[in-house]
Amino acid sequence: MHRFTSTAFTPAHATARSALPGLVGGTPLLRVSRPLTPAGRGFWAKLEGFNPGGIKDRPALYMVEQARARGVLLPGGRIIESTSGTLGLGLALAGQVHGHPVTLVTDSGLEPATARLLAAYGARVEVVTEPHPTGGWQQARRDRVRRLLAAHPGSWCPDQYNNPDNVAAYTPLALELASELGRIDALVCSVGTGGHSAGISRVLRRLCPELLVVGVDTVGSTVFGQPARPRLMRGLGSSIHPRNVAYDTIDEVHWVAPAEAVRACRQLAASHYATGGWSVGAVALVAGWLARTLPDSSRIVAVFPDGPQRYLDTVYDDDYCARHGLLDAPPPVEPEVIGRPDEKEVVRWTRCTTVVDPLAPSPSPAPATTHARQDRGQR
Repeated sequence: MHRFTSTAFTPAHATARSALPGLVGGTPLLRVSRPLTPAGRGFWAKLEGFNPGGIKDRPALYMVEQARARGVLLPGGRIIESTSGTLGLGLALAGQVHGHPVTLVTDSGLEPATARLLAAYGARVEVVTEPHPTGGWQQARRDRVRRLLAAHPGSWCPDQYNNPDNVAAYTPLALELASELGRIDALVCSVGTGGHSAGISRVLRRLCPELLVVGVDTVGSTVFGQPARPRLMRGLGSSIHPRNVAYDTIDEVHWVAPAEAVRACRQLAASHYATGGWSVGAVALVAGWLARTLPDSSRIVAVFPDGPQRYLDTVYDDDYCARHGLLDAPPPVEPEVIGRPDEKEVVRWTRCTTVVDPLAPSPSPAPATTHARQDRGQR
């Protein structure tokens, strides 16, 4: 068992801590066009990497605030949670703001730089070294979380995978988008725990009833009914089935492979300066395709969850990418299409307009109105 530890801030920093939440939110929008889209077309990218730790600063602060208000997280109680990195950064922030020690459980895929940064922020990081035989790294991490909760009386776990506060936390982000852009025709979000895709889409759908919602997953993820496989990409996808995923609001899903995400990340960096990690590349690839295939008047928004800093030793490292065969060939310009999620195991960028909950006892087809939204704009 590996641990990274550091000393948390003292009460003398209370004034500075109280100002930290003001750094979260109000992130910029960037118009993204060539080479990810044809000339004259493009999409809007919400740059959540401008938050101190990334997009999950929003739910980390909100989940902690709500738990404190309900009395399930007492003053000074320890926060214990599973993370692949971004939520951990947000919880380290929330721990500083509200004076809670934080223990984060991750796995050997966490970037060493992120582990060191979490420790510098005052979090204790525990690393599981073996995946669960069926639930993979996520289930192994959650099992460790349960043991730690039992060992620390008065501790609390946000349970980001199933906590409805994780969804509600994104209402301000949705309202930011609505205020900035007015009409929105298509929303593209990566899907992992399901928090931001559900929280943003449910608010925007009320404001824009014809909104097309596109979820972006990674190959090897079980979220939309594919078999679980070892996954290189972190920050999207899952080897378990989070209950926060809003299957009823997602019109179609795209699975993206690591090499395809890397190419999009590097194209963004070279052409727009603003880029990010695996999720950003996957979302940008799909949003660029929508900009080519939807009517040219369509207003498309893609949510970029983080920036590039965590990925300098992976996505932006030529040796790493070469070892994993991520630069061997240019990515496809169009997705493969399947009729249902269990039709075949996908290994490259693939699109499916049938979205069902894999745990539902008898999945039913999407309503006709949903397919009308899709068919009206697709080529």
